[in-house]
Amino acid sequence: MSKYPYFSDIHEEVVKVARVASDEFNKRASEADQKADHSIVESNLKRLAELNLSGLSIPKEYGGQGLDMISHVLVVEEIAKACVSTAFTFSTHTQAMGCIYQDGTDEQKRKYIPILCKDKIGAFALTESTAGSDPGSGKTRAKLQENDYILSGSKCFCTGGAIADVIVVFATTDPEKGARGISAFLVDKGTPGLKIGKVEDKMGLRASPTTELFLDDCAIPRDHRLGIEGTGFTIAMNSLNYARVFMGAQCIGLSKAALETSIAYAKERVQFGQPIIKLQAIQFLIADMATKINAMENIIYHAAWLMDKGENFATEASMAKLFCAEAATWISDRAIQILGGIGYTKDYPVERYHRDAKIMEIAEGTSEIQKIVISRAAIGR
Repeated sequence: MSKYPYFSDIHEEVVKVARVASDEFNKRASEADQKADHSIVESNLKRLAELNLSGLSIPKEYGGQGLDMISHVLVVEEIAKACVSTAFTFSTHTQAMGCIYQDGTDEQKRKYIPILCKDKIGAFALTESTAGSDPGSGKTRAKLQENDYILSGSKCFCTGGAIADVIVVFATTDPEKGARGISAFLVDKGTPGLKIGKVEDKMGLRASPTTELFLDDCAIPRDHRLGIEGTGFTIAMNSLNYARVFMGAQCIGLSKAALETSIAYAKERVQFGQPIIKLQAIQFLIADMATKINAMENIIYHAAWLMDKGENFATEASMAKLFCAEAATWISDRAIQILGGIGYTKDYPVERYHRDAKIMEIAEGTSEIQKIVISRAAIGR
């Protein structure tokens, strides 16, 4: 860490604590994946709260630790070395908490953030079956009736939906305004009319519960609207910028684990009378993997630094997410190649890394969406 100018002694201490959690999570990561057991991830999230890692960048007055975003990025990276399902769900929990902190009233902050820092779990529901890369076309509606908003519709791919205590839900309050007619709402677990659908059977992140949400005339008190009516799209997009940096951090952790596994195996595996680590073909793969990881660190840590300075980091977030996601997919693929046939089995974790990595190119805006954001910034639009 000392080679980067962004870090101080406090970051070293934060990583030490996160490593305690990571070592614990690593022991059950394979079991969680193979059984698709989200109760393990739920337990892991509560353990992070016990270690005061859940609200790292939240001010102390709301129950957090008052540290910077670089600290949070380093924690996500460390967790992802052990269990990407946990890191991914943790990041979405943080995303929901960030929405409340950035756009909530003081009353909303004091009600929700301390419990989310402690032992409750948050989720984020934006995507719909007909509104993925184009969230502005969502069909979920919110109609104001006296002092309640009545929410009707459905959401899909809600990370952590099955274990969440509060969900940030986006719904259209004025369909004629398109994206400018979307508002955000805080929906508590157990609210009448809220139904949690099936947990998706996914290729990767199998222990992270991804669910459908159904809102059947779900009455939400007016004071549960987050931000001004019609600003939901802006809230969501700002939140996604943070989420993209967190996702890049997950990619770093996953990639470092893949590289470490590859090197350890290559030192032990003997072919043609020598460990394969001595073969130039293997050395070149490792060199490429290490170089990409170094580049990933630079782009993510710089984006987190911009976040802490309060500067616009939207383009850097998209660049970070695009580069890191594609690099993680490539690195995990090369790790399987280095291990050969055994890498294709569940005896080693590299096949899990590869399955987990693929979603990074899709979630929080596909690689193609990131290229649109980046190209518009480059062109000057």
